[in-house]
Amino acid sequence: MSFQSEHVPQFLALFDRVRERILAQPGCHHVELWQDIHAPNELMTYSVWESEEDLNTYRNTPLFEEVWRTTKSYFADRAQAWSVHMINQA
Repeated sequence: MSFQSEHVPQFLALFDRVRERILAQPGCHHVELWQDIHAPNELMTYSVWESEEDLNTYRNTPLFEEVWRTTKSYFADRAQAWSVHMINQA
């Protein structure tokens, strides 16, 4: 996600406030937030879900709606999202 620089602190605070609530969602095993070391306004969330169905169920909750509405207002550019699966682990 590419954020307007002045909104990065607000997003970091938002993520800190909701992380545990996201982790409490059925099927959510893990949530992380990553920041580009050379472009601090570029951030990425990484989450692990039991199934795509669990992720989509979360996407239809009031919690997601609240977080996404606020997060989108901080963007400098359109967000990208991927659903992936691991094919090899070291």
